[in-house]
Amino acid sequence: MTPSTPEQALTELRAGNHRFVSGAPQHPNQDAGHRAAVAVGQHPFAVIVGCSDSRLAAEIIFDRGLGDLFVVRTAGHTAGPEVLGSVEYAVTVLGTPLVVVLGHDSCGAVQAAREGVRTGAAPVGHLGAVVDAVSPSLLRAARQGVDDLDGIIDVHIAQTVETLLARSAVLAERVAGGRCTVVGMSYRLAGGEVRTVAQSPAPLPAPAAPADPALAG
Repeated sequence: MTPSTPEQALTELRAGNHRFVSGAPQHPNQDAGHRAAVAVGQHPFAVIVGCSDSRLAAEIIFDRGLGDLFVVRTAGHTAGPEVLGSVEYAVTVLGTPLVVVLGHDSCGAVQAAREGVRTGAAPVGHLGAVVDAVSPSLLRAARQGVDDLDGIIDVHIAQTVETLLARSAVLAERVAGGRCTVVGMSYRLAGGEVRTVAQSPAPLPAPAAPADPALAG
């Protein structure tokens, strides 16, 4: 069954990543029958706004198949107008309940932006647009006293989550109404696991464990 709520969608992604990391993928929805079924329409349960890095193939690391994920990828998961429009299409027209910003450790786009800011040298060609898009995250990390690369990448992932919500009134409305959740995740290239860096709305705290009657005074 296709997840229909943000919570179900997030649970499904985490379960798929666990299968991938443990070496027991199921490769769901990749057979000829499912290919024919989704040819008439798509109902993806998650939008993945990911980095273009060749090692960050969303359908593989989340162990999903055809029609499951609506994937938008740019270097450094930058969020320009085309990305925003793609996300809005997924959440409004397709009814997708979850948006994931997927970054990763050792991100080359973030490294290039940091080097560009450090040296003041303008990147060649359109790479400058990527550097410009990542630079606000570098400034934010500096204000927070974060100077290691992977820490800066976490800041950039969180910044991208906020950027999506700030620049898309459509997405922000869906999140405010409880119909969609935006989550920032970081992928470990060597280990294969993803971890949550940011989430909007914030997850509810876990319920407190019931008191043990035996310990009551």
